[in-house]
Amino acid sequence: MTPVHDSGLPAEDTAAAARQAWALMSDLVLDHERRREASDALGMSFARVRAVRRIAQRPMSMREIAAVLDIDPANATPVVDDLESLGLVRRRPHPTDRRAKLVEATRKGKQAARKADEILFTPPPGLAALDPGQLETLMQLLRRAAGS
Repeated sequence: MTPVHDSGLPAEDTAAAARQAWALMSDLVLDHERRREASDALGMSFARVRAVRRIAQRPMSMREIAAVLDIDPANATPVVDDLESLGLVRRRPHPTDRRAKLVEATRKGKQAARKADEILFTPPPGLAALDPGQLETLMQLLRRAAGS
């Protein structure tokens, strides 16, 4: 006998529907033009945009930057060097570790991060066109899916 999901659909149909929903969500989130728009607006690669956005949230050590960007620690140095040369971040002594430096966003870096966030968090037209009830249903479903 074929296992059945709570929805009444056979489990394999439910799994296929979940894969299709995930593919659609991935396309919506990952394939839109926002990353390119943010890169163009800030005049840097999206990897640098991502870095300045993270550093603008709070000062971090080079090791923390590497961890949040999911890069090797050695690769964090050129990223920070580039951002520092653009006046977006600065290094300062770590308050508790004399061997380490903290990297913090400058005023210009925080402005760049806000500009990137404004671009990246603008919903695509199809999402913005949903009515409030549809948006509420979508948010409930996403919260439920994220909690599982």
